[in-house]
Formats: sequence, C-alpha cells, structure tokens
Amino acid sequence: MLPDTSHDDALAPPSAETQLRNLGWSAYLWNQVNPAELEKSPPVRITQVHRNTLHIQGANLDMMIPSLHGVTVGDWLLFNREDTRSSQLLDRKSLIKRRAPGHDRKEQLIAANLDTAFIVSSCNNDFRVARLERYVAMAHEANVTPVIVLTKIDLARDVGSFVSQAEIISERVAVVSLNARSSSVLEDLALWCAPGQTVAFLGSSGVGKSTLANTLAGNDAIQTQEVRSSDDKGRHTTTGRQLHIMPSGCAVLDTPGMRELQLTDVSIGLEETFADLHALRQNCKFNDCAHDKEPGCAVQAAIASGNVDVPRMQRWLKLVAEDVENTKILAERRMREKSKNKNVKSVLKHSHKK
Repeated sequence: MLPDTSHDDALAPPSAETQLRNLGWSAYLWNQVNPAELEKSPPVRITQVHRNTLHIQGANLDMMIPSLHGVTVGDWLLFNREDTRSSQLLDRKSLIKRRAPGHDRKEQLIAANLDTAFIVSSCNNDFRVARLERYVAMAHEANVTPVIVLTKIDLARDVGSFVSQAEIISERVAVVSLNARSSSVLEDLALWCAPGQTVAFLGSSGVGKSTLANTLAGNDAIQTQEVRSSDDKGRHTTTGRQLHIMPSGCAVLDTPGMRELQLTDVSIGLEETFADLHALRQNCKFNDCAHDKEPGCAVQAAIASGNVDVPRMQRWLKLVAEDVENTKILAERRMREKSKNKNVKSVLKHSHKK
C-alpha cells in the first residue's frame, strides 16, 4: 500500500492513496501491479494528450512527458522514471474509440477507463435521436454506462417531447434533463459522480459539455462559447480531451464536439442499444434475413402489427451495415500494418547479420 501522509490539519494535502483514488485508481488496477514495485514505477494517469507530449498525474506527481504510441486520455501507466518510453500501459477496463474522420481509415482512441459516459444533447434544433443512438451503442460496446443528459431546458418550450424521444432509445439508459448552469447539476448527476469515478461528457459542440464540467467543479476554468442562434449549432471551444479532477474526487473528461461519429467494432453495443430488434431478429426464418421482403421475417411482422417503429428499424439497419463495413476496413488495415512491420523487422534482422 502507498503511505498515508494525512494528519489532523484540515489544510493538509490529500494522502497518496486519496490522490490516486480521485484520479480513478481502482481494485481493477491494483490487481495488475506488484505493490513492492510501486516506489520504483509509480502509477500515473494520462490526463491530456498533445501532439508530442503527454500530461500525467499521480500521487505527488504532475508533469509532461514525451508521447507514447497507442495511448489515450484516461490510460494508466506504471511510470518508468529512468526510461519514460518503457513505462508500462496497464490493461484498460473500458475503451471508447471510433473510425477517425477523413479517408485514411484509421482507428481513433477517444478515452480509456471511463465508468460513465454522459451523452449530452440540448433541447433545441440540434437534437437528433440518430446521433444519440450512435453514442449509446459506442458506450455499451466499451462497457461504459451511458446516460443521456438533455441541457438548455430553460430555453425549451416543450422539454417533455425531448425527454420522451430520448427515453425511447433504450430502456437500459437513464435520461436526465437539466440546466447546465444550475447548482442542481451536482445533485442531478451525483449518482454517477462519486469519488473515484471517471465520467466523460460526449456530444456535439455547443450542447453544454464544458459548462457542465465547470458547474461540477464550481468554477469557470474551462472556456465556453454561445451557440449560433440561426441553427443552434455550437463552435469548438474545447480543442483537446482533458481529464479534470473535481473537488468531490470525481474525474471528469471534457471532450471537443464530434461532427462525425463513425462506428466500428460495436456489434455488441448495437445489440444492447436495440435489444428489442435484436431479439426479434433471432426469430426470422432465415439467418441472413435483410428484414425487407423475405418470407418469415419477424421484424416485418412486428412492423405490420404496429410493435416496431419503421424509422428506428431503418436507423438500426444502417448502423449495423456501417459497423460491419468499418470493422472490415479497419481489420484489413491492421493486417496490412502487421505484415509491413513484420517485413521491416525481417529486413533489419538480415541487415544486422551482414
């Protein structure tokens, strides 16, 4: 165990154990380490990722180090003081990722070791059920608890309609409506923001993610901007993902708005998000049923009886097809990179023998 340096002085800095707990250190991580080695290789968490550097924090440790390959915000390392690049990446209990925007077909890591993903949408023209379904599926796949948070209720004429649309997405997902600037946010989100928990605010620009983080922190340290009144669209205020430690001992990740969210490797997440449709699918006559005009289609039968919403079914099929395609593309890319790396190692090996 790490030494406890606390004493009766109320102004004393938190103990090493408390600092690690507030950063999100848990039993899952303890089980991966040898306590006797922690003095030499202390655990640290990546709280920011820059182009060439990482910001890490641990017990009585806060510094910048050179970038490491394959890491993201929220990752835990056993920090090698003598050789930073040899620091050990601990196994993640959760990982949120997506297919990166653009045409290079890469995989982008969003955040690791989250407990809860607050999927934020405002009660205005920017509200989209299809977008929320994407985020929910991504969170489910990552083994992260999704919670839909609806903001700007003070500006909406009919908050109930937005709540109803969000609740239909999945009976397994809680929906919370709030004013991001209200002090009640602390109470509204308290269930998921206990000490030692790590939460993230995900969603489009301008929905109030940074405002929510500021309200939880009790200050305005994170810059915010107003949305455009013409279309309720927001501007990018947060330019990088950053983990903030709240006074309550909860770690909060503020993220930039994502204009494009391409899903990959989320088949289980889609099954959980659309659990009712997935269950119906198992009763179709043919295993490869496209749920269109095939005989014995359980999904079409449910539509005919009024038990399935057609637009929702169409969104589900679209996401399933997108996931299959992106998963295939990224798998092929990984195989090419693996083959390329193997060839490079072979060339280097033979060159050393000469």
